[in-house]
Amino acid sequence: MKTILALVPNWIGDVAMCTPALRALHKRYPDASLIVAGRPAACALLDGIPWIADTVSIGGRDGLFGLFQTGSLVRRRRPDIAIAFPHSFRSAATAWLSGAKTRIGYARGGRSAFLTERVPPHQENGKIAPVYMATEYLDLVLPLGCEDDGAGLELAADPLLVETFRDHLAGEGPLVGFAPGAAFGPSKLWPAERYAAVADALHEQCGARCLLLTGPGEEKTRDAVLANAKHPLLRPPQPPTIPALKAAISLLDLLIGNDSGSRHVAVAFKVPTICIMGPTAPVYSAGPYERGEVLRVDVDCGPCQKPVCATDHRCMTRIHADRVTNAAMEWLAKDRAM
Repeated sequence: MKTILALVPNWIGDVAMCTPALRALHKRYPDASLIVAGRPAACALLDGIPWIADTVSIGGRDGLFGLFQTGSLVRRRRPDIAIAFPHSFRSAATAWLSGAKTRIGYARGGRSAFLTERVPPHQENGKIAPVYMATEYLDLVLPLGCEDDGAGLELAADPLLVETFRDHLAGEGPLVGFAPGAAFGPSKLWPAERYAAVADALHEQCGARCLLLTGPGEEKTRDAVLANAKHPLLRPPQPPTIPALKAAISLLDLLIGNDSGSRHVAVAFKVPTICIMGPTAPVYSAGPYERGEVLRVDVDCGPCQKPVCATDHRCMTRIHADRVTNAAMEWLAKDRAM
């Protein structure tokens, strides 16, 4: 039986968008043992998917010594095939150190020597051009005969945790999640007081139960939303973890948030999403699987792809609370009509 090692991306949203490619690998090699290696958060996100045999946490090992430590860790799994989904030099080197005879990755970043199958990146007019990340990951496994099944992103939530959250969040009215954070940087953050205004409006207009979802390091954003809200917001019954985030999002009627990992977790659970997008190019994250709406404004300085705004953050501040509230009400009405 073959062993396939998949080196997955670092960002939570990218990991979620990688799941169609991982599933394509499983369907192409149903008898193979599919092992996923990535940061602890990536492994936690993929935990529970039945066709993933195991996960290997390889985060926190910096420098050359750390690289060889990581290589030794994955080499123990004796993979026949290794796929480096990230663009980094390190991921290709890790694939090489794994000892896999077949090593696949995109031919970029001076790392082709580590790969046996070098896939050219998507180009337009001779230059590398962005595509929807799920498509990019699927294209990477095409040389192995893998095909997209069209089922979209896939994640699994712990059933016991889901029931705990269901009991804690029980009540009347639609359950609307608010994800005001973004690990990428402050340029992706829509103002906290506007999230509070939207939560208040939805509570008053349709009796929404508003659940505030923030992660480690987002305490200032959390406190700012709570301080500006007239009506109390619900909080998860447990400290913020990836399993808790999956359980909470799986129960939502709607998620409202920035262009962050929570958005793609919602897509995987078929939850409609109102995404407030500023500095990032929509093409990277706008796929056919998403239900909901992306709200953005065109500005002369964007999309800049910068984690910190160099001007006045106009790409985000020109999106007003009423616009988000109206979009949310429309999607909640659509769901009730279905």
